[in-house]
Amino acid sequence: MNQNVNANRLFLGSCFALITTAFSFAIRAGILPQLGEEFGLNAEQLGFINSMWFLGFPIAMIVGGLVYHTVGPRIIMMVAFVMHTLGIVLTIYAGGYSGLLISTLCIGIGNGCTEAACNPMIADSYAGLKMNKMLSRFHMWFPGGIVVGSLISLVMTNMSLGWQAQIWIIMIPTVIYAFLFWGQAFPQPKVEGAMSLSENFKAMLNPLFLFIFACMALTAISEFGPQQWTALILSKSGAEPLLILALVTGLMAVGRFFAGPVIGQFGQTGVLLGSAVFATIGIFMFSSQTGAMAYVAAIFFALGVCYFWPTMIGFVAEKIPLSGALGMSIVGGVGMFSTAIFQPIIGGWIDDHRTTMASEGLTGDALELAAGQATLLNMTTFPIILVVAFTVLLFWVRARKAKGMHSFPESEVLQQPQL
Repeated sequence: MNQNVNANRLFLGSCFALITTAFSFAIRAGILPQLGEEFGLNAEQLGFINSMWFLGFPIAMIVGGLVYHTVGPRIIMMVAFVMHTLGIVLTIYAGGYSGLLISTLCIGIGNGCTEAACNPMIADSYAGLKMNKMLSRFHMWFPGGIVVGSLISLVMTNMSLGWQAQIWIIMIPTVIYAFLFWGQAFPQPKVEGAMSLSENFKAMLNPLFLFIFACMALTAISEFGPQQWTALILSKSGAEPLLILALVTGLMAVGRFFAGPVIGQFGQTGVLLGSAVFATIGIFMFSSQTGAMAYVAAIFFALGVCYFWPTMIGFVAEKIPLSGALGMSIVGGVGMFSTAIFQPIIGGWIDDHRTTMASEGLTGDALELAAGQATLLNMTTFPIILVVAFTVLLFWVRARKAKGMHSFPESEVLQQPQL
């Protein structure tokens, strides 16, 4: 790595870039009712506006991964800054539905560029356990930023400050990360061959990568599925949905901050398996508990999902290093695509359960609660599959070590031809 690289400043800039992503997620969600009222938008139109955030994200991640070693993280983060700024300004002066679609897509692209540049940049700046720790501390700012952004939106809304003023708040971390990245040297890839797209694609044909690719789709929906539908499903449970969301994201931020010792103790595969178990328990409790017990469920759920995303990215960086920046971007992209794909499926589950429960005589709040809990029970399918998958992965990794390969770094061992 270039000795002139200031890894700590680059890491700090990456954190503020991810805070920008989190603020765009939380504040735009907070002002959604105001946008609907001011522009006369129905729920379907608001849903399409939100979908632009999820659409721009994976597109930018994948494209960014493809060009990372050609243009470098500096250019990708410059594009992120331009798209974030453009998205903020266009939102404020949108004037209607079409303008909001375009502005939200711009912000989504800026968010995707952030992930495409910062994940491999952090992986190249640190090594081994510290790399896992720093990736987790980077990703803690997504849930952490959601908590802060949600509180800012809530306070500003209660103070009767307009949605335009709230959108301008997103510009604060945007300017900060641009300042921190300005004029900095960026790290070179640690693994020889990682800069070659042909080597990247060859590494991604590794069965291990394909396995993680499939698992990422399930870890992402296990995390984002219940959170996206919390307000609707838990609104009749006797718990406050916003407090549930704040508790989950707050605990996720704390958990990711202390990820280093946890991964050091249990290893990446052990953490992934434990996460799947806790996520299953949490979602199952959401599907069966009401009142104060819903907050207990939130604790189990948060402990389950908090390590999923950063550990999956770290696993690819450490165990399949020749996949390079492209591999990390592809894995992150499939997580976001999965979230977008499963949203209408989950909505369909809710509608189907409402019809079924109504035919059984339930009405009003009882109907909404029963349909919501039945839908959450369906969602336990995702982490249950992961429990099986990560159990297989854990024993497979241990078996390879037991075959006398422990004299090599684990990342090199798993680059050998797969049987």
